[in-house]
Amino acid sequence: MLYLVALLLHCLPLAMGQYDICKSWVTTDDGPSWEFYACQPKAMRMKDYVTVRVDPAGITCGDPPERFCTHENPYLCSDECDASNPDLAHPPKLMFDSEDEGLATYWQSVTWRRYPEPLLANITLSWNKSIELTDDIVITFEYGRPTIMMLEKSLDNGRTWHPYQYYADDCMEAFSMPARRVRDLSTTSANRVLCTEEYSRWAGSKKEKTVRFEVRDRFAIFAGPDLKNMDNLYTRLESAKGLKDFFTVTDLRMRLLRPALGGTYVQRENLYKYFYAVSNIEVTGRCKCNLHANLCTFKEGSLQCECEHNTTGQDCGKCKKNFRSRSWRAGSYLPLPNGSPNACAAAGSAFGNCECYGHSNRCSYIDFLNVVTCVSCKHNTRGQHCQHCRLGFYRNSSAELDDENVCIECNCNQIGSMHDRCNETGYCECKEGATGPKCDDCLPNYYWRQGCFPNVCDDELLLCQNGGTCYQNQRCICPVGFKGVLCQQSRCEADKKDCDGAHSVRGSLGTVLLGLFALQLCAWGGL
Repeated sequence: MLYLVALLLHCLPLAMGQYDICKSWVTTDDGPSWEFYACQPKAMRMKDYVTVRVDPAGITCGDPPERFCTHENPYLCSDECDASNPDLAHPPKLMFDSEDEGLATYWQSVTWRRYPEPLLANITLSWNKSIELTDDIVITFEYGRPTIMMLEKSLDNGRTWHPYQYYADDCMEAFSMPARRVRDLSTTSANRVLCTEEYSRWAGSKKEKTVRFEVRDRFAIFAGPDLKNMDNLYTRLESAKGLKDFFTVTDLRMRLLRPALGGTYVQRENLYKYFYAVSNIEVTGRCKCNLHANLCTFKEGSLQCECEHNTTGQDCGKCKKNFRSRSWRAGSYLPLPNGSPNACAAAGSAFGNCECYGHSNRCSYIDFLNVVTCVSCKHNTRGQHCQHCRLGFYRNSSAELDDENVCIECNCNQIGSMHDRCNETGYCECKEGATGPKCDDCLPNYYWRQGCFPNVCDDELLLCQNGGTCYQNQRCICPVGFKGVLCQQSRCEADKKDCDGAHSVRGSLGTVLLGLFALQLCAWGGL
């Protein structure tokens, strides 16, 4: 049933959304074959997958603790930032948390106590993956927006940086640039880097908290104010040089250059009211998959495209090993409405380029389901396209799907494991007391004897009593007169016969000793 649901979802028509499916199995006069389309993942909140870094070292407040005040009440400076107190700390992670019941939580810098030395802070967001912006970047500041800041981008994971937008209360003074608004740009200047004064001047209102990088306004230059003419935008993204890369980033960096001044000059007698505080950063976008994937998942600490069209790589940026009969190309939005997939192809491929990743050379077409499936998958693979591993095997993370060694045997220990299957990282499910990837080792306080058994005794916690000695953690060797698992039980207490026998022996021995003592006294008397 689940298979049929997955198949139905896969074959939904393009009318459900633009560029949301990558291929469909169709029947033509020439027979059944795959029909490919340009495709891309859905937009999502990218802050859920981001890594954040704040520098320079020591710029976050609280170490040592520091008091501060706000522009709303600059003469009552009783608030405190203390990194050692969770209720008073303001670490970087608070820029991305969920704020319950409207209570703002925020990262905060140290105050401008070293004026006139500049108060500088960098906030770097990294995804270790190319992403394409689909909506405005919105940065929310508490206690006033900076009077000067820059937004920078990187396309190579932070190795090089480029200006994205400048912000200042006076653009000419701060950056020697005239102030401009994004909505005033034209079709030929939509990717221009500009300076804006719209988000930096003191407004004197707590509602004026946000700083934006206006992605939608740049899209609207081509798609109209309501973004209804998306076909024109997609056409421009393909035809205008550098436009597509303009909305692509791997990293973003905010360079905070001067804090909010409260609409006045710097008051040197009260420097505790000058600092940066950021409560939220919203980044909406999609994984860049070069129009070769409609899914992007978070694996092993980073986002990865689920590549189609016989492509592979984190961004679907190359052809699979067996599909390199022509050079790799990114997909294209053109011609509208389905675009060009520019799929990688195998030399001499047959039966509609059925994808079995080289693990089968036979396919079967199921007419009533309108689906093709690989037959007799080799190399310990299984599935419609031989894309999964057989039970008892797991995926080799260092091998591509078309590698003969893509599936590795679990090799679970038959005694220590529950069964011969393992998870996707190769770890077997262990019985009680067993541990290790293959369940062939024992946890502490267990010993191995054709399986893991709890220690009877040891040299620390489970001590043999009454002089007993521990033998290989498996049993206590008890001295005469004691028994039990830990030699904790006296044989006399446990067995009345033994007790009586012991009394009789002790009595006889006592009588003999008294007799010998009496004889000795007699001998002394004779002397």
